[in-house]
Amino acid sequence: MNLYAIAAIYRFEMARTFRTLVQSIISPVISTVLYFIVFGAAIGSGIQTIEGIHYSAFIVPGLIMLTVLMQSVANASFGIYFPKFLGTIYEHLSAPVSFLEIIVGYVGAAATKSFIIGMIILITSSLFVSLNISHPVWMIALLVINCVTFSLLGFIIGILSNNFEQLNLVPMLIITPLVFLGGSFYALEMLPSFWQTVTLFNPVMYLISVFRWAFFDVADVPVFHSFLATLVFSITCITIIYWIFKTGYKLKN
Repeated sequence: MNLYAIAAIYRFEMARTFRTLVQSIISPVISTVLYFIVFGAAIGSGIQTIEGIHYSAFIVPGLIMLTVLMQSVANASFGIYFPKFLGTIYEHLSAPVSFLEIIVGYVGAAATKSFIIGMIILITSSLFVSLNISHPVWMIALLVINCVTFSLLGFIIGILSNNFEQLNLVPMLIITPLVFLGGSFYALEMLPSFWQTVTLFNPVMYLISVFRWAFFDVADVPVFHSFLATLVFSITCITIIYWIFKTGYKLKN
């Protein structure tokens, strides 16, 4: 394992965060405040509690997942797309660096940025509502897992994208709807039976469900099913990335 190469990629990617501090850190915090104003105050006045949890507190896990998943995909996709766009990706491919080390560097940096943003949103949320986290260790672990998993997805999107429009297309048209329709701001039981069945095919719902379980010890689906869905999704992403580097698809042509 070439730790020097991993550290070099990681430091370079993390440096971009400080060069775009407003976009990377401050913007998600402002968005969090706006979500609390809209959902917590406006909608929360009509929905007092869900499963015995105050609505303003109930939306916190979904709000964190909404931002973290979007940031993970965006950070990882832009991180690998720019070397491909500028042609510097060939320096990585020709250097004595394995595909695993490249992934650890880029995905690790993207996941770190998303994790920091997630913790900032958690702290910001605690200023609006009182949060008593039932499983704090699992909450941190699940946040890390979700950051890494969707950074892997973002890494794939960055490699497969041919232009900047495609980079924004997937998060905007696919990731955001999946998060909103995955129980971010409501419980699964609040939906009609037909839509409950449809929602079960949404992989993001399992991530949000188990993350909410870590907060309040309640979940829409069994926790084991959520862990299994996350594992399958991660293995699928890693397999696709391995195939891309093995064949050179979208990298060498």
